[in-house]
Amino acid sequence: MTDTLPAAFQHTAALDPDAIALRTPGDTRTLTWRDYARQVREVAAGLAAIGVTRGDTVALMMSNRVEFYPLEVGAQHLGATSFSVYNTLPAEQLAYVLGNAGARIVMCEPQYVERLRSCGAPLDRIICVDDAPEGTMTVAELIASGAADFDFEAAWRAVRPEDIATLIYTSGTTGNPKGVETTHANLLFQVRGIAEVLGFVFGDTITSFMPTAHIADRLTALYVQEVLGTQVTCVSDAKEIAPALVDLKPTVWGAVPRVWEKLKAAIEFKVANEPDVDRRAAMEWALSVAATRSGYQLAGAAVPEDVAADWKRADDLVLRHLRAALGFDRLRWALSGAAPIPPQTLGFFAGLGIPIAEIWGMSELSCICSVSHPDDAKLGTVGKLLPGMAARHTADGELQVRGPLVMKGYRGLPEQTTEAIDAEGWLSTGDIITVDADGFLTVVDRKKELIINAAGKNMSPTHIENTVKAATPLIGAMAVIGDGRPYNTALIVLDEETGERFADPAVLEAIAAGVAAGNERLSRVEQIKRFVVLPTFWEAGGDETTLTMKLKRKAIAAKYAKEIDELYEVRG
Repeated sequence: MTDTLPAAFQHTAALDPDAIALRTPGDTRTLTWRDYARQVREVAAGLAAIGVTRGDTVALMMSNRVEFYPLEVGAQHLGATSFSVYNTLPAEQLAYVLGNAGARIVMCEPQYVERLRSCGAPLDRIICVDDAPEGTMTVAELIASGAADFDFEAAWRAVRPEDIATLIYTSGTTGNPKGVETTHANLLFQVRGIAEVLGFVFGDTITSFMPTAHIADRLTALYVQEVLGTQVTCVSDAKEIAPALVDLKPTVWGAVPRVWEKLKAAIEFKVANEPDVDRRAAMEWALSVAATRSGYQLAGAAVPEDVAADWKRADDLVLRHLRAALGFDRLRWALSGAAPIPPQTLGFFAGLGIPIAEIWGMSELSCICSVSHPDDAKLGTVGKLLPGMAARHTADGELQVRGPLVMKGYRGLPEQTTEAIDAEGWLSTGDIITVDADGFLTVVDRKKELIINAAGKNMSPTHIENTVKAATPLIGAMAVIGDGRPYNTALIVLDEETGERFADPAVLEAIAAGVAAGNERLSRVEQIKRFVVLPTFWEAGGDETTLTMKLKRKAIAAKYAKEIDELYEVRG
């Protein structure tokens, strides 16, 4: 069995060399496995010629594009640690990440050269795709520099399973991000573990549209491809994912909850605005049947025969056409991760005939630690631990895990590594997670983020936020306030695509209706009593959210202290 990513890639690329490995929507750009493997060899030879050796660190900074893959995989074949940085990083954070990683070479798009030069990181070389500004090297020049007698075979065979394959920089809610050192052994165990549970076949189709610095994209679109031979469609602009899905018709696919919520809203909009009265009535009937069936599934109950029969009829007449309109008519299963997805969103897609498996994991665990195939899953849980992983709870309910997915450590931070992983190899996840009698995990919240109100009631702000957001697509982000307070309030930010209508009273009324609808699904103590819609957006990596859109709750509380105090003022 192959035990490193280069060994896995060499095996996979030889299975069907003329099959398409990489493409862009509309097949405007395609790359076969044969040409992919050739370019990997050329890139490896070029990098070796400019001094890259096993154990060196190489950074990439570019959008989701075909050229990324041979560059990344070529560096892997030298035993280098190759990783991506977020394209939106300001110069100060860019300098920290590159410095902490020890990266001396960056492969990037020309638009990032000035920021790289101004950040102060001690780089030896900048290699550019497309055009190369003065003082940088083009990819063509890199390849041309490769020695004719470069021993490519010896280079990749020298890579060891315990070598660090990549760094994933956690978007911490406080302080600088930490570089998670992930080995070849970690990633191969990860890919084979999810393959055992979910099932992949060579040629399965998927997209790459999330940032390549995000472990979710690296796993599903890069490492899974190298090991299992999926075909990846590169979508350079995440806002274009909807037409890209229709173009590709993926067989497997994953997204964060917010994307699933927007797709749900798109279907509901399509149905509500169907001009033909009879067609609209038929679609509304089909969705009601779908909701009835998913209600049983969410409750963990058997679907009655008459409901199953009604759903089959609804599927034949309507639902399969709605799936096709999304590009999901070939989809075998889908994933949702990075944050909890509201049960009603899961139920909506289950009713539509789109099986979504909710996953749980973290960068320190190579991405996915628990998952179940949608056919075997309990809706509302994050599945079971991957085979080979073990778990236990601390006295306060925090889940600790141990096994082959656990990171090697944090780059250059031995004390933080020791704090995270004890002497017996148990990783403290920071998550409060319950495990039922059947082994299914349910995420409550981050331990540090639980709200304890003035009456001593423990609540999950994430649960409250997701429940309300699921009720209206107009909310882009929200932060629930209530720790030590008599009741819960919320700061709400509009979805960016709705921002231009901020002054429209109908939008504010719709948000109020969404909050009310969300409150109906919450216990009385969890409900939002007051809220304010802020006239701003919370951008990834800004003051309020991390690059992966996790809330910086302490920073939000400090920045919006005045607005929060006003929400708790006594009104006459």
